[in-house]
Amino acid sequence: MKSRRVTMQDVADRANVSKTAVSFAFNDTSRLSEATLRHIMAVAEELGYSQDPAARMLRTRKTNSLGLLLPQQLDVALTNPYYTEFMQGIGQTCHREGFTLLLAPPLRGSMLKAIPYAAVDGFIVSGLEYDRGEVSALRQRGVPFVLVDSEHHPGVSSVDIDDGAAMDTLVEHLLDLGHRRFAFVVIETGIGADRRDWRGPVRRRIDGVSAALERHGRSLDDPDVQVIEVACTRSAGERAFASLWQPEGTRPTAIVCFSDIIALGVLAGARRLGVQVPDEVSVTGFDDLQLAQLSRPSLTTIRQPIETKGRLAAEYLVESLAAGADRTAPHQQLLHTALLLRESTGRAPSS
Repeated sequence: MKSRRVTMQDVADRANVSKTAVSFAFNDTSRLSEATLRHIMAVAEELGYSQDPAARMLRTRKTNSLGLLLPQQLDVALTNPYYTEFMQGIGQTCHREGFTLLLAPPLRGSMLKAIPYAAVDGFIVSGLEYDRGEVSALRQRGVPFVLVDSEHHPGVSSVDIDDGAAMDTLVEHLLDLGHRRFAFVVIETGIGADRRDWRGPVRRRIDGVSAALERHGRSLDDPDVQVIEVACTRSAGERAFASLWQPEGTRPTAIVCFSDIIALGVLAGARRLGVQVPDEVSVTGFDDLQLAQLSRPSLTTIRQPIETKGRLAAEYLVESLAAGADRTAPHQQLLHTALLLRESTGRAPSS
């Protein structure tokens, strides 16, 4: 015969306290003395009582969980160490503030569809390259959220970097090294090849590229400049190198990748074909993952504070949850980057 589930009333009767006191012990410990709290929790453990999370959510209308809305499927996103470092930052805040973290990848290919199914108090939205309705949907539902690596939206908290200035600095350095034949390996946007339609970090980075080229009388439309879009994965970077290093056609002397994970794939593709980096081609990334300095050759890249991004985004979201979204001024934080010169770049080959 199936045993009856232990209830909050059972704990109250055994501990000789009110049911309200038991509720305080699990939901608002500040309302109880330390001795009473220890007594109730000891009785609850003895009886094997555990709070029904669904019932608590219905009663408090809170989940004590933050949602991370991801731009990629979970199996793809977790192959990129960027998200590991990003979640470490979020996790620091969650641990300190007593929240759990729920990962919400796209549902049937849509970030928008994932929102109603995530039982969370608010969202950190990562990598929303253009407004496909997610911002409007979150606002309509009254769900607090913070944008990371997105675009400016009035009244919405955000954490970003100056992608354009960072990429401008990187390309200027390569131009100073004598490079004139470039391949820019861009994170896939999914919205077509027309660069005028690109938004968010990808648009800002390609604008930074354009600014550097234009100062040298060059442009992205030059015949010795290539721009290709690939998925943000190591394997996509490896395939990109194979497509760029064909016997026919003009090979680039510098391959500029819009993420480290793509650049690491490019380095792997070069090794596979016996191409020497940087003697035959220079390769750069963007992120400064821990793997960037461990690769062979070590990767020249843009350092961005990935962990800090996650920590600040979670802090801003928790602050909004505590005070109420309508009663907190939005934070719009722009973090610094740095160009790190390592072994994967050198002067352009003479021929």
